[in-house]
Amino acid sequence: MKVNVEVDCTPEEARRFLGLPDVSKANEAYVDAVLKAMQGTASLDQLQAMSKQLAPMGEMGMALFKQFMDLGTSGKKA
Repeated sequence: MKVNVEVDCTPEEARRFLGLPDVSKANEAYVDAVLKAMQGTASLDQLQAMSKQLAPMGEMGMALFKQFMDLGTSGKKA
């Protein structure tokens, strides 16, 4: 038997229903910090170095994310 349930709610309502924490203030602080850091970059090399430091797990995380995106755009299965 297959049952499909469709729920019509906002992302905020879904977050509350699932008991997930509200991280909007932390996200705003992170975005503000990234924007301030980006304002001081004058070249592409500086921007790339900064993004590697800000990314979760540093360069390893960026490589994993790139691999994931490449796999997704190629249409191949893992």
